[in-house]
Amino acid sequence: MTKGDERQVARIVVCRNIKTLHNFVPPATAEEIRASSLQFVRKLSGFTRPSKANQPAFDRAVDEVAKAAHQLLEALVSNAPPRDRAVEASKAQARAASRFGAPTTGHTT
Repeated sequence: MTKGDERQVARIVVCRNIKTLHNFVPPATAEEIRASSLQFVRKLSGFTRPSKANQPAFDRAVDEVAKAAHQLLEALVSNAPPRDRAVEASKAQARAASRFGAPTTGHTT
């Protein structure tokens, strides 16, 4: 790879707090979609809590992203069987335990 090629390589990073919402039984709730939209706008804007001056733009962006997410999830089709939330949560816990170690069960003082 030449120096010129290195500039054109894009790295795709997904925010870990944004969860996949497609193809679950039961389907994603409006609250889950809104929470995911909020995380996306926070990541994009760099604000956890926008200033009063930026709050209207921030809220409007969250609303528009949530609306687009609803439309996307309604339009997507899948040939795969729906995923079970409990199974996916269990897999996520196993990945976290593998990555960060098993959680402690008690506090020692």
